[in-house]
Amino acid sequence: MKFVDIKNDVAFRKIFGNENRKEVLISFLNAVLLLQENHKIVNVDILTPYQLPDLKGGKVTIVDVKAKDQNDKTYIVEMQVAEVDGFDKRVLYYASKSYSAQIERGDQYENLNPTYFIGILDFEVTKNPSYINRHKIVDTETNENYLKDIEFNFIELPKFNKKENELESIIDQWVYFIKNVENLDVIPENLKDEGLKSAYESADKHNWTKAELEAYDYVLIREQDDRGRLKFAIRKKAEDIARKLIKANHTNEQISDFTELTIEQIERLRAEK
Repeated sequence: MKFVDIKNDVAFRKIFGNENRKEVLISFLNAVLLLQENHKIVNVDILTPYQLPDLKGGKVTIVDVKAKDQNDKTYIVEMQVAEVDGFDKRVLYYASKSYSAQIERGDQYENLNPTYFIGILDFEVTKNPSYINRHKIVDTETNENYLKDIEFNFIELPKFNKKENELESIIDQWVYFIKNVENLDVIPENLKDEGLKSAYESADKHNWTKAELEAYDYVLIREQDDRGRLKFAIRKKAEDIARKLIKANHTNEQISDFTELTIEQIERLRAEK
């Protein structure tokens, strides 16, 4: 078997936003939110269903997976591979906007239903050593959760280091899947959860169409190009600074320490006419 990288936009949406395999998203949500028995999600309406991106314009636009359950609770599941400035404020804005958009001006506030944000992050944002953490609005003295309707859950992938034989819970199994599936050759044994089994099957490239694989590969190329452009821009900025330091008669070692350019790169800049 050859599996896709779940962190790829197309793969993420195909697996978690597939209307024909809702059991995947249902299982994941129940696992992340620790829902038990009568509180479990049994059905979802996927509000951002998976569609192949249009590559003709040279740009892929993929949105996050958003769904409502049988009780009209809203769930936003987002994959973030790189930290950006203002990430915390964007998350607050995104969840709050989704919450308030449930009603129009003049409607009854009682018609508002809870919104849950789940961020799968390929970087660390909190001081909590656990790979999964939950943020609610609570009283700072009593921990009373009076304002219940918006909740934030973060899965910080760098903090998850369990091996297959160390997985203890369904959420362990889900995060192991998200972080490691692209490097696996077979589906792990003893999987009991049908939603997770379906996720592995959906991640198997043999079950993808040619068009889907082309879109998947295109996103990989686009991400590599973006990283290349960023690396080039950083290097050009460092070279501009180095030229100014050369004019100010700083030594190669000082310039290298400040810009992280190599001595050879700095010597080439000194040789410029």
